Formats: sequence, structure tokens, C-alpha cells
Amino acid sequence: MELLMPWDERSAMSLRTEFVLFASQEGANIRALWLCRQFGIAPATAYKWLHRWHSDGRAGLNERSRAPHHSPSRTSDTVVQHLRAAHLAHPMWGARKLKRWLEMQGHTLPAASTVHNLMRRHDLLPGGPSPAPTVGRFEHDAPNRLWQMDFKGHFPFAEGRCHPLTLLDDHSRFSLCLAHCPDERRVTVQSQLIAVFERYGLPERMTMDNGAPWGDTTGSWTALELWLMRQGIRVGHSRPYHPQTQGKLERFHRSLKAELLQGRWFTHAAQLQEVFDAWRDTYNLERPHEALSMAVPASRYQPSSRQYNGNPAAAEYDEGVLVRKVDVSGKLSLKGMGLKVGKAFIGEYVGLKESEREGYYEIWWYSTKVGMIDLRNRSIIMGKGC
Repeated sequence: MELLMPWDERSAMSLRTEFVLFASQEGANIRALWLCRQFGIAPATAYKWLHRWHSDGRAGLNERSRAPHHSPSRTSDTVVQHLRAAHLAHPMWGARKLKRWLEMQGHTLPAASTVHNLMRRHDLLPGGPSPAPTVGRFEHDAPNRLWQMDFKGHFPFAEGRCHPLTLLDDHSRFSLCLAHCPDERRVTVQSQLIAVFERYGLPERMTMDNGAPWGDTTGSWTALELWLMRQGIRVGHSRPYHPQTQGKLERFHRSLKAELLQGRWFTHAAQLQEVFDAWRDTYNLERPHEALSMAVPASRYQPSSRQYNGNPAAAEYDEGVLVRKVDVSGKLSLKGMGLKVGKAFIGEYVGLKESEREGYYEIWWYSTKVGMIDLRNRSIIMGKGC
């Protein structure tokens, strides 16, 4: 299967698995050009790997593998052997996750309670207290309705500091991005997001906290917000000091720390990204998720049909709307006044629409109201609450 993606150096096995999980979902049409084009394959090749997946499971995606997947004469000893190997590969997983993971490999296992007892008897249970149950869980009803984005807390390594950028689909818990970044600057984030958008399409909405580079605690608009909004993405932010607003991403971060980062030292950036990619593959394609009824995230995710546009059209405003260009100092002029719009808008064209309130103008950027001008008091208010 020729899966040659210049933006990715993952193994062909991971890409095949991701494809068949996307294409196997109810209602998926693998002949849709956008899905096959995303993976660089012809429909005939897609059907070949889907047939092998349905007939032989994950092992069928190997190059002409003929290895048997299970034995009818399995004994409790062989079950324990499989559990030992699985625990060695995923020491932080509990009985239900390991049972489901082994079943996905084609093995037959007893009930989850029996697996738990076997793991306890053979000292294979993960250490530490069990996480508290989630109360009042909410998720959007389809992929790409909402993506959650944040930086995992940065940490040192031999070449400096790593700032892991993480991006999660709310509906499926599918990890869209787990990238080593040397800093948290806007240009760094944008370069990573372009790769994600070209790979998975665009979401309807994105949410993130109020910190730089995507937010501003004063409520001002940021350049990254405008860049996202120009693609037609609605932008929202979690409430200050309420990280639970992005609870799924916080849970993802805890798993990342416990399963990959805790107690490890990394020598260079390439090594960091390599282990990030491998762990992300496991999380998306192999790790059963209790909130998904022990399914894997990739089985609930589909790429978006909304495509990234590297050169979006300039804003157009209705007839009768005054259009002003924001100058290099971040100001616009109206009736002889210079009004500070903000540096994020430098070089942008905004629309000024007379309000129903006498002496007021609404400030619009594309289809979003971004501020209000009070001519009587010669003042301007910019922000998300206008």
C-alpha cells in the first residue's frame, strides 16, 4: 500500500490501521475522493486492505502475513502469557483495556473480572489509585464539531525544553496532534496546525484556554484567533482558572505523562517526536477507551470534508458598511478620530456598521462582530463580549 505522505514519517502499518478504522465506520464511503486522496491510495487498494482487515484483523494489514491469530486449545497459562506481554507493552493499562486490546489482536480472553483476577494474582495491575469517575460527561455528537487545543506542561530535555502541542477531537477523543515544539509562539502553532488541517480538514469550532498565543486574559483578539476565523473556524476559550472546561484534553495529558513521560529523559528533538508519534498511534489505534465503550478513538473519527485554504479570500462587506484598513499602529480612522483596534488587526480591512443606538458603530471582521465605537465619548471597545 503506497502511503507516501510528505508530512508524516509514520509506519505504513499505522497509516493502514488509521485508514481502515475511518473507512469501516457506518455510512463511510471509501470511494469518496477526499478520503482516498487523504491517504494517497486508489479505491482498489483501499478495498484490498479493508477485506484483509475484516477477515484477519490487525494482523491482516501486515505484508502478506499468514500468522494464525488464535488457537482453539488456549489454556489459562497462555492467557497469562499474553497478559504478561501486554502488560509489558502497556504497564499503565488496567484489565479492561488489556483485554480489549488483546481481543483486537485476534486472541480470545475470558471475562473482564477473570482477567482482572489473573492480573492481580500475577502482579500485573498498574500501580497508583484508580481515577475518579467522570461526572456529567458531555461530548459533541459528531467528529469535527469541536477540537480542544492546549500545550502540555513543558519539560526539559538535553537540547532545551519541550512544549508538547496537543489537539483532540471532542466526539471521538481522537488525537489530531501531539507535536514537540521548542516554544509556544504563534508561528510555531500555526505551522503545526497547517499540517493538521491539510491532513484532517477543518473543524467547525476550536476551544483553548486564555493563555498566549491563542488567548488574551484582557479579552482582546489575537492574531492566531483571526487566522483561525479566516478559515471559518469559530473560536472559544475555557473559563479562566477552570481547566475542567477542557476535561478530555486534561485527561489525555494525564495519560501522556503516566504512560510516556514520567521518569524518562530525552536526548534530542527527533527522539521526542518519534516517541510522541508512536504513543499517539497507540492511543488512537490500539488503546481501548472506557468513555467509548472500549472502542478505540479512530473507530469514531472521520476526517472533515472542509478543506484548508492557504489563500482565503479577503473579507467582503455589505453595501452601506464603511470599510477601514487598520494601519501599522493598530488604529483605524473614523470622522477624524484615530481609534485603537489592536495589533492583531494590523493590515486588515474591517467593516463599520451603524448601530441602532445613536452615535454607535459596530466593528465587524468577516462575519464576526469584534468591537464597538462610541462616537459621543470618542472611545472604542474591542473584545469578545461586544
